[in-house]
Amino acid sequence: MKIALAQLNYHIGNFSSNKDKIISAIKKSTKESVDLVVFAELAVSGYPPRDFLEFNDFILQCNKTVDEIAKYCTSTAAIVGLPTFNKNEKGKPLNNSAAFLYQGEVKKIINKTLLPNYDIFDEYRYFEPNNSFECINFKGRKIALSICEDLWNVQDNPLYTINPMDELAHHNPDLMINIAASPYNYHQTKVRKEVLKRNAKKYKLPLFYVNHVGAQTELLFDGGSLVLNSNSDIYDEMKYFEEDYRVYNIEDIQTKSVKHISPEYSEIESIHKALVMGVRNYFQKLGFTKAILGLSGGIDSAVTAAIAAEALGSDNVYNVLMPSRYSSSHSVDDSIELVNNYRMPHDIIEIEDAFNSFESSLKPYFKGLPFNIAEENLQARTRGVLLMALSNKFGYILLNTSNKSEAAVGYGTLYGDMNGGLSVLGDVYKTQVFELARFINKEKELIPENIITKPPSAELRPDQKDSDSLPDYDILDEVLYQYIEHRKGPKEIIAMGFDVKLVNRILKLVNTNEYKRYQTPPILRVSTKAFGMGRRMPIVAKYLS
Repeated sequence: MKIALAQLNYHIGNFSSNKDKIISAIKKSTKESVDLVVFAELAVSGYPPRDFLEFNDFILQCNKTVDEIAKYCTSTAAIVGLPTFNKNEKGKPLNNSAAFLYQGEVKKIINKTLLPNYDIFDEYRYFEPNNSFECINFKGRKIALSICEDLWNVQDNPLYTINPMDELAHHNPDLMINIAASPYNYHQTKVRKEVLKRNAKKYKLPLFYVNHVGAQTELLFDGGSLVLNSNSDIYDEMKYFEEDYRVYNIEDIQTKSVKHISPEYSEIESIHKALVMGVRNYFQKLGFTKAILGLSGGIDSAVTAAIAAEALGSDNVYNVLMPSRYSSSHSVDDSIELVNNYRMPHDIIEIEDAFNSFESSLKPYFKGLPFNIAEENLQARTRGVLLMALSNKFGYILLNTSNKSEAAVGYGTLYGDMNGGLSVLGDVYKTQVFELARFINKEKELIPENIITKPPSAELRPDQKDSDSLPDYDILDEVLYQYIEHRKGPKEIIAMGFDVKLVNRILKLVNTNEYKRYQTPPILRVSTKAFGMGRRMPIVAKYLS
């Protein structure tokens, strides 16, 4: 039996585009005499459709699209993911389903059993879990078909009381197929492989696994679809961060040596690839081509500009330098060197006149109080006004340049440097931003060395340094990582050797600045716990604040 895996970049709610991609792969499979071609979880709708699932029209269009796709499945069968109406009178209105298409029609529907409801996932909000188990009989073989999470209950700390594959194993299947939407984080590839290998080893069956690839707003899907033999060896590994299509003969998987293993990326290289893909897809799927950002001479805006240039093309990234009375000359010089290295368009707009005008207007109402954070933030908001005006005038998307360390402790100005349509580095700690800069410069110096080595500064008052307000980033990032990603409390973090006052101060800053993060743009997710849809914290709360 010949089985093809189609690893595609879908677009949520874009039924015509998703349908065309699927049909194109089916036609290709038919020409190559493939028996079965497999597509990802919720391929027809895109993943995650979220509250689009509450509209009957959306579900009807999904099902209509699958019926149209089925017409092309004559000699070649297909497995396609989609939401379907729950036919039972009780329970949630929908199922997360896989349709088996053959001989021009939908032959069988298999529903997902384990519905993740943690971090970024909220499938139980919409879907009813499956409670009946059967294999698909096709050309003399029994296929145990499952959907994403259904194979994940083999870890050391199982989340569910049932294991769908245990139930399917009672029917003596010949192979396993799993269609998935497994989002990227920089630990996920290793974990995903381990989970799939455990399944192949436990059930002693070959396993075909197909994943999404591409970005859906903040969620990034890295692809990396896999084929494993019954000895739990990886027979083939598809591309990461790219669409891919490959055909396999099931007999070869059991008898031949490894076909292809994708190169293993370092953590920082995979983050870089994920961010480039995230920016590119965000613009493509929204129908925009050009970005704008404020280039400060600091490392965050430099790395953001570099990623945007790779994602969109240098000509499509407009950099605006907005020096003030507190800006150092090297900040301007470093920024100009950067844009020249990339050949990106840029302009210099002095903010002194606008800032003076705001100061003059507010002077009677500031009541003679001394210069403080109000004037500092006024500079950032002046820059924000200018950037948003240019964005509106020319149809650019403003890229936010804040990093995760700053976002965590509130080191940013609402309606100023926290403006933007997309946050590129909002899930990247400051120490990782430095690593990204070094990675970008691995072959030649694109980001000027002075940007990487000089002490970080917001340059909103004389001789200001980030270290005036924040602990050293090496320490800050480790405390933040333990609290945010690992959810450790203050006592646990202090027990690791960190100073008591420092830990309490950092955690207080994180929790009291939730109101700021609530108003930030979507953040490209690269970690196991990003700010945004996967981290839901109350704003008005007292815990650790």
